[in-house]
Amino acid sequence: MSTIRQIIVEDSEPLEKALKRFKRMVEKEGIIREWKRREYFEKPSAIRNREKKALERKLMKKNRKAQESKY
Repeated sequence: MSTIRQIIVEDSEPLEKALKRFKRMVEKEGIIREWKRREYFEKPSAIRNREKKALERKLMKKNRKAQESKY
């Protein structure tokens, strides 16, 4: 499991600024994305299909970039 994340709020620092800093840190580390991914059970076949489609999209993008660089 990951460690608990925290931020230190200075006495003179506005709460809104500290909250914004916390949200940035959480987004950067992908905590919310990971939580949403684990929120519901996903069958192993669905995981494989999702990863396969992502790989296909990545390869298509790579091929398009290779085609564009030729011209």
